[in-house]
Amino acid sequence: MPTISKANDHQTVITTFEMTPATCQDLLEELEDAYEGFISKQPGFIGAGLHVNDAQTRIANYSQWERREDFQAMLRSAEMRERNRRINELCRSFEPVMYDVVASFK
Repeated sequence: MPTISKANDHQTVITTFEMTPATCQDLLEELEDAYEGFISKQPGFIGAGLHVNDAQTRIANYSQWERREDFQAMLRSAEMRERNRRINELCRSFEPVMYDVVASFK
């Protein structure tokens, strides 16, 4: 399970996807399958969450990894490159960005 805390040194990745309402459910299913069948089993994976806006035109994905290199290795794998080609067909754009947590509030 992801923990948002400045105290940890995990790699945080936030990916945003832009799509139409017509492809939102298909994209969600593709992402859920990727996490359940592959991503969650990769070395260094901690956890992730998927979020959908009300209009079903954007998905935000929050994931955490032990190290930056773990996330990069997963992205470069043959299986994830193939999955990303399918994901790309279902959305206008997607962009994974690596972040460091600088503050969290309760």
